[in-house]
Amino acid sequence: MSKKINIFIPCDEANHICDKSQYNEANIWEKLKLTLHLAICKACRRYSKNNGKLTKSIKKSHVDCLTPECKEIMKKELEQALKTKEN
Repeated sequence: MSKKINIFIPCDEANHICDKSQYNEANIWEKLKLTLHLAICKACRRYSKNNGKLTKSIKKSHVDCLTPECKEIMKKELEQALKTKEN
């Protein structure tokens, strides 16, 4: 029984591999299939380019996240405000 090797992938799979590749989760075989797909598919090249721009923008933004303690304080304040509003 031979296993058929398919190097041509549909666009949804190419987009998924593109996402994985940006987070260094794609293996060599997936990257090869993605490269071949991008060579023939203009829509997926555009998706990949836009995805890259988004990733760079997020990395450049230096967004600070709330600490768990701050989130808990906000949650308690919100619950208290809701109780006050109900009464």
